[in-house]
Amino acid sequence: MKLNLDALRTEIQEYLENEGFSIFHGFSRMMQSQSLVLWDSERHPDYKEFVQTAKVAGAKIVILNQREFSSDIIDDALEQLEVSDLPLEDQRTIERRLKEMRVYEGFTCSIELSYDFQGRVFLFDLQTDWYEDFSTLLEDLEFFETDKEESDDDEGPMSSYFSKN
Repeated sequence: MKLNLDALRTEIQEYLENEGFSIFHGFSRMMQSQSLVLWDSERHPDYKEFVQTAKVAGAKIVILNQREFSSDIIDDALEQLEVSDLPLEDQRTIERRLKEMRVYEGFTCSIELSYDFQGRVFLFDLQTDWYEDFSTLLEDLEFFETDKEESDDDEGPMSSYFSKN
């Protein structure tokens, strides 16, 4: 996938307009819907195929969401890394990889198209390879995240009730 999806985003907008769709610039619907149907963008990365399904379904509006990569999410990831349970050597490797990703700041890293049909949300999602790598790093960090609430539970109201022996 390209390093930056800006040109593709512009192409998609023009295509949608030429096909007679209204574009609603909305937020990502990836996590908001229980009745989500995901398009297989790995085997069918051409957004035009997806748009044609919207046309056949009679959709008049297509929701377009683009995600611009920001150094803020790198900073958040670095903060997560500091409190993680990862070994120091792994922390250094991930920190280096995260800092290298700052070169992508301002790039469009993800494009999402969606439409509604018969109570379901049909969704097409494209991401750059580097953003997929970043997402994988975040998942790894979440797996090794220190759970502070768990350690606080030791001092809860029932802590003296049970023996720690």
